[in-house]
Amino acid sequence: MKKYDTLIVGAGLSGAMEAYVRTRYCNERCLVIDKSNHIGGMCYTEEDDGIIVHTYGAHIFHTNDKATWELVNKITPFVPFVNSPVANFDGRLFNLPFNMNTFCQLFGVVTPKEAMERIEAERTHFTSPTNLEEQALNLVGKTIYETLIKGYTEKQWGRKCCELPASIIKRIPLRFTFDNNYFNDIYQGIPEGGYTKFIKNLLDGSDVRLGVDYLENRDTLNQLADKVVYTGRIDAYFDYCYGALDYRSVRFDTSKMDCDNAQGVAVMNYTSIHQPWTRIIEHRHFMRSCTSDKTIVSVEYPSVSGEPCYPINDAKNTALYARYRELAEREKTILFVGRLAEYKYYDMNKIIEQYIQRYAIN
Repeated sequence: MKKYDTLIVGAGLSGAMEAYVRTRYCNERCLVIDKSNHIGGMCYTEEDDGIIVHTYGAHIFHTNDKATWELVNKITPFVPFVNSPVANFDGRLFNLPFNMNTFCQLFGVVTPKEAMERIEAERTHFTSPTNLEEQALNLVGKTIYETLIKGYTEKQWGRKCCELPASIIKRIPLRFTFDNNYFNDIYQGIPEGGYTKFIKNLLDGSDVRLGVDYLENRDTLNQLADKVVYTGRIDAYFDYCYGALDYRSVRFDTSKMDCDNAQGVAVMNYTSIHQPWTRIIEHRHFMRSCTSDKTIVSVEYPSVSGEPCYPINDAKNTALYARYRELAEREKTILFVGRLAEYKYYDMNKIIEQYIQRYAIN
């Protein structure tokens, strides 16, 4: 008889949700392993000088689904937080998302009608945009594209916008109100005490082992459970037999500063090509209750190497993933879930919503 019902590979959000629902709703015994020395995956947070630091970049939970919001608050109380980032273009500051404040700052317009007319006059109408640049010019026109989209996007993806597929930008929300709330969702917040506390509560009831590399020890580890839930890279699971799937990564340069307010906002995007970084995060602004006399900032540099963050869903990689997915479907006792196993970017709320629907959680 095996010791566990399910072995879960990966202690990020998807793996932790698997553990949560299996232990509480399926009465399973679960072992969760992770090759890292911490739980939480990319959601990992740690406290430093009274400041909760989002180690791998800002994570703000947002959803319109009441059941999802109630569930996450049942696991760990969430503190309301509204993300209102600012864009810095060569020292000129603009509110985000694109709204009347932005249009006033860019064009000097003061009414929605004036803003609409200015944007419409700047649009270049492509019947069938062939790349991201044409798609953006088609949607928002030259000024918004060149000031707030072009440089940021080219840094993020490491390619010219005219070389990126138009499908990356299906739509660009334009708000003709003076509203700097980045997300439209009704419920928005961050776990009290950080995401590590939230993940720890999800894993309560499961055995957890860190510093364990599943792919190096899979034969031994598979003997411990009847089933395996795998949340790692799908191409790595199959030893890259068809080649590696491409990702963009991010390098974080984090430092503590001897002041209590460096930039006045949690998230500042740098949209000019002249700076190599894309964002600067000031972590204390995620916490209303922060009383530290220090501040901690993380400068984000896009990278081709490092932890895989953003799948590059172009034609080549989509076809390659399909081949790996075909192999995965032949595995009878392995379930592939999560952003790395499914080669898909997930917002956190979508991960939670999947489990609510799948297990009829209430």
